[in-house]
Amino acid sequence: MEYANHLKEYGPAPSQERVAEEVARLRKAAERNRNPEVYKLCYSAIDLTTLSCNDSVESVSEFAGKAVAFYKEFPHLPNVASICIYPPFVETVGVAIDGTDLRITSVAGGFPSSQTFLEVKALEVAMAVENGADEVDIVLNVGKMLQGHYDEAANEVEAIRAETDPDVVLKVIIESGALKSPDLIRKASLLSMFAGADFVKTSTGKTDVSATPEAAFVMCEAIRDYHARTGRKVGFKPAGGVRTAEDAALYYTIVEEVLGREWLTPELFRIGASSAANNLLSAIEGRDVKFF
Repeated sequence: MEYANHLKEYGPAPSQERVAEEVARLRKAAERNRNPEVYKLCYSAIDLTTLSCNDSVESVSEFAGKAVAFYKEFPHLPNVASICIYPPFVETVGVAIDGTDLRITSVAGGFPSSQTFLEVKALEVAMAVENGADEVDIVLNVGKMLQGHYDEAANEVEAIRAETDPDVVLKVIIESGALKSPDLIRKASLLSMFAGADFVKTSTGKTDVSATPEAAFVMCEAIRDYHARTGRKVGFKPAGGVRTAEDAALYYTIVEEVLGREWLTPELFRIGASSAANNLLSAIEGRDVKFF
């Protein structure tokens, strides 16, 4: 399908100068959101992530088990939204979290580079879903984006979307740190949404530059403009480099200011993180917490 033609229906990306001005403003605005209630919402939006070459059935089972134990250890707090793992561990997590409302997120589709055959990407996604993944995080083909092959990049997302049930949440990672410019970040976000993304996500966490507030602002404006034209709400997920409670509050504020408070729910706002979980818990509890 031809998607690139639809880009002209949307306004241009903000200039780098405007992005810098807006982010400076948002950093100041975020100070009001450095409080336990915001931190609780941010914690409940976490996709608790382990994506290491050292992952094993044993380590992932233990990791997921900690999230299950959270219900007993912190009954007064909402739990994380999901456990995010590589595809072979979907069933492992499924066993560990059985009987809870935790969701299973699987990266797939040639994560993190997206450099494999489309058939392999689609099959990996289909297998992850078949094994029990509720949500799938894939990577937009950055090489195609950088070379201007926009339709090819979007059509890959469309093909992968076709391998999932409608109720499976598809998050598309645009790898904003590799795209760099507001123009490419905006185009990648819009193309992902055109092709069926339920969320657009900043980063894999495997590149030199991961989530930045600058990219988040551009992406959230794209989501806002897409919603204004289509009526469809698409979620936003910063990932990679979101470590402190203050980091989380800043991304919360960007979503709040650009998209509105109606986006501040785990159905439309996620944070990809591991270390941020303990830091948010510490900020909420007012003491040093090292639960994970």
